[in-house]
Amino acid sequence: MLKKIPIEQVRLGMHLHELCGAWLDHPFWKSKFILRDPADLAKLHGSGVREAWIDIVKGCDVAAASAELPPSATAAASAEAAAAARLRQAAAPPARVEFESELQRATVLVNQSRQAVASLFNEARMGRALDAEKCLPLVDEISSSVWRNPGAIISLARLKTHDDYTYMHSVAVCALMVSLARQLGMDENGAREAGMAGLLHDMGKALMPLDVLNKPGKLNDIEYGVMKTHPERGHALLVEGKGVGAAVLDVCLHHHERPDGAGYPHGLSGDALTRVARMGAVCDVYDAITSNRPYKDGWDPADSIAKMASWSGQFDSVVFQAFVKSLGIYPIGSLVRMRSGRLGVVVEQGSASLMAPRVKVFFSTRSNMPITPETIDLAAQHCADAILAREPVERWNFPHLDELWAGPETLRRIGRA
Repeated sequence: MLKKIPIEQVRLGMHLHELCGAWLDHPFWKSKFILRDPADLAKLHGSGVREAWIDIVKGCDVAAASAELPPSATAAASAEAAAAARLRQAAAPPARVEFESELQRATVLVNQSRQAVASLFNEARMGRALDAEKCLPLVDEISSSVWRNPGAIISLARLKTHDDYTYMHSVAVCALMVSLARQLGMDENGAREAGMAGLLHDMGKALMPLDVLNKPGKLNDIEYGVMKTHPERGHALLVEGKGVGAAVLDVCLHHHERPDGAGYPHGLSGDALTRVARMGAVCDVYDAITSNRPYKDGWDPADSIAKMASWSGQFDSVVFQAFVKSLGIYPIGSLVRMRSGRLGVVVEQGSASLMAPRVKVFFSTRSNMPITPETIDLAAQHCADAILAREPVERWNFPHLDELWAGPETLRRIGRA
C-alpha cells in the first residue's frame, strides 16, 4: 500500500516508491528501493524534495521502529492492485497548457537537459557503460512537456549554439520523437520509448574524434567516412550498457537509413526498416537542418519542411506526413509573408488548421519599415489576414526573429541572448 509522507518522516527501512518534485532535485538516479544507507538518508533530507511516496507492503511504515515482515500474500496482492491503479491514473497524459506557460517550464528543462546529456556523453567518452535507467527521468520530463504543449520544448531545443549542438540535438530529437509518436497514435509507453530512442540515437558521436565532430568546415572524404561509423559505434556502446530496449538499439543503428535503400550503414529499404527507425530518420534530419552547426547556420523551419518534402525516397511518406501535422506546415519560428503585405513570425500552432497558426507581425513590406509587433490569430472568426507564403530568411536581416516568439528573457535564460 502506498502512502505519501513529508520527507522529514522518511527513515531507514522504508521502501521509497516515488520522490515528489522535479527529477533533477532528487539525490538518486534510481527509484523504487529500500532505504538502507544512512548516507543516502542524509542526502535525501538535505535535498530539495519535500514529499515522498513509500510502499508499506515492501518496507517500514511511519510508525514502525524497524523493518517488519510484509503483510500476508492476500493483503500484499490487494495493495499491489491498488498501487497499480494509482500508477495508471498518474500515468495519464498531462492536461494541455498555454504555450507561454509551458515555455517557462521548458526553459528550465532545456538547461537541465543540456547538462544531463553532456554528462552522459562524457561518461561514454571515458569508457563507462551506459545505464539507460538513468535516462528515464529525463525522458519522462521531456515527454510530459510535449504532452502539455509540444511547441515549447521543441522550439527551444532548436536554438543551439555551435558548442552544444551535439548535446541539444539529442534533447531535440527526443522531443520530436515523442510528438511524432503522439501524432501516429502511439500510447504513452510507446511515446516514451520513442523519446528514449531519440535521446540516445547519436551516442556513437561520443566516440568520434572531437576535431572531426566539431570541425567548423565541410568534412573531407576521410572525415566523413569516420563520422559514418557513429551508428554502429553507438549501437555497440548501447549493447554493452544496461536496460536499453530493442527500439532504442534499432533507432541508434538505423536512423541514417532510407526507404529507397540509399542510406547507411546497411543500405536497408522497404519492410526491412521499422516504423520507429523511419521516425528517427525524419526527426534527426529536421533538427539537423534547422539548427546552427559548426559549419553552417540552420534553415528556417518552414523552409526545412518544404525541402524535406521535395527529397524523393529519403523519408517514409506516412511518417513524414504525420511529422508535418505534429509540427505544422509553418512551425514556430517560421518567417512568413501575409496577405496584408506584412511579415510575421509564427508564435504558436492553431488547433483548427495547419494553415492558420498565431503569427506576430512586425514589418511592413509596403513601407519597408518595422511596425509595432502585433499577434494575430489566423483561425479567429473575424481575422481578415492570412499567410501567403514562406518568406526566405536570407532576404532580410532580422536578428531578432527568435526573440519575437520566445521573448528576450527566455533567450537570456537559455544563453541565447
